[in-house]
Amino acid sequence: MQPAGSGTGFIIDSKGHIVTNWHVVDGGDKFLVIFADGTKRDATLVGSDEVSDLAVVQVSGKLPAKVGFADSSTLRPGQSVLAIGSPLGAFSNTVTEGIVGATNRDFPYQSDGPQIYDDLIQHDAAINPGNSGGPLFDTDGKVVGVNTLGIPTDEQGQPVQGLFFAIPSNSVQRIVKELIAAGAVVYPYLGVSPIGLDAVSAAANDLPIDHGAYVSGVVAGSPAADAGLREGDIVLAIDGETIDQSRSFTEGLFTHKPGDEVTITIQRGDKVVEKQVTLDERSASSPATTS
Repeated sequence: MQPAGSGTGFIIDSKGHIVTNWHVVDGGDKFLVIFADGTKRDATLVGSDEVSDLAVVQVSGKLPAKVGFADSSTLRPGQSVLAIGSPLGAFSNTVTEGIVGATNRDFPYQSDGPQIYDDLIQHDAAINPGNSGGPLFDTDGKVVGVNTLGIPTDEQGQPVQGLFFAIPSNSVQRIVKELIAAGAVVYPYLGVSPIGLDAVSAAANDLPIDHGAYVSGVVAGSPAADAGLREGDIVLAIDGETIDQSRSFTEGLFTHKPGDEVTITIQRGDKVVEKQVTLDERSASSPATTS
């Protein structure tokens, strides 16, 4: 039997929980963990979440080591980071070094599934197939992210260098906690297609403000549509929490639960408007471009 996938993971506690990517375990019915010294151990799938592209497996028995998380909100561009993984599945225990290129970065291309790749850490520590699910460390040896994907070529097929992305550790910890507790993650759903704004994008599009999330579309029949949100609105805050470069739209939304009634503050033309919205539950069929 051929393996459904291979990748990297890291042990986070004394109970043998190992964090990796959803796309590493997707399609598998048996799981094998190989430690750095070559020791093999059967593993069980605790839970997986295709929206965040994260999963947790568990092994029993004596553990070689475990790692701790750092606060990813303190990351700054230019900070040194290290990636550890097994690129191509052949070069095990490879360490690469780089720097943080940017934080709160949205992946510029649409995924082929329901994954929402936004609020990512952009860095240039080389990762390749096989590195997926591996840790991104700061220089204190703490995990600041989970390496997930890179951009090998642009849309025209031209080679691209040094564009790699990791899920920030603060998001990882929140999702992993739910996976261990319940085996799955339940997400709230508003029904808009948000585009994060900064000073450059706002100036290029003659927008009145330089932060928030531009609503490029509203799903018919969604909570957003029922509340009167429109294409062209700019979401400034969710329940008083400002949406900006330090807090993405998705991060702000996903702190809530389906059924919560929240206040969405929007910029509409030259006016600031508040809308009351009761969040729905995100379904597996929801497009990756909507939240």
